[in-house]
Amino acid sequence: MSRVRVDEDIRPLSEFRAGVATFVKQIHETRRPMVLTQRGRGVAVLVDVHEYEKMQARLELLEELYQAEEQIASGQGVAHEDAKVCIISR
Repeated sequence: MSRVRVDEDIRPLSEFRAGVATFVKQIHETRRPMVLTQRGRGVAVLVDVHEYEKMQARLELLEELYQAEEQIASGQGVAHEDAKVCIISR
């Protein structure tokens, strides 16, 4: 996902309400998220559906890595050679 461009991708909620279709088109075309503000504070982030799905997939992978690290730290891991033998013997 591309980074937010402060001059283009941070908009007041009232401006978003007035031109929803235009903003959705911008998000889809640029693949950049849009930050919506209310009274000068960020209240929501809009993200293209495909970019959101990619983020979700990356988060799932990170969660699996964190879980694996915790398992290794608690002694539940399998030695590399043992795993290799197990996989090759299948």
